[in-house]
Amino acid sequence: MMQSTGSRGLPKSEPSTWLVWALGLVFIGLGFLFLGAPGIGTLLFGLPAPEWTHIGYLFAIGLRDLAFGLYLLILSFTANRRILAWIFAATVVIPVGDVLIVFISRGLSAPAHLLLHGASAAVMAGASLWLFKQSSHDNTGGFS
Repeated sequence: MMQSTGSRGLPKSEPSTWLVWALGLVFIGLGFLFLGAPGIGTLLFGLPAPEWTHIGYLFAIGLRDLAFGLYLLILSFTANRRILAWIFAATVVIPVGDVLIVFISRGLSAPAHLLLHGASAAVMAGASLWLFKQSSHDNTGGFS
């Protein structure tokens, strides 16, 4: 059995930890919004609300966001900064995909929504870079 060389989870006094927690809670909130009020969720996402028979994709978005928020909170208490940096780096795919979905569906007629998803991608990338920079002394987990 391997012995642990340090405590698990992010340091609770670090601003980057607060960012992870805040983003986790935001995504949990978005998930509940799409699950509980999918029509409002579509307004935020930038696509028109579908007919009720086609609303399943909104629940999928809600579950995606809810799960991601939970992943962030769980990992903030169990993983190190490097692992979370990789999670954020991989997650950039989601808002970039969202930009493409809105652009393909609406073109440039929804600039605020395109900017919202673009800003989300920038936040994910920035959080990833910030956590990678802070993780230079982490010795466990993730890629070196």
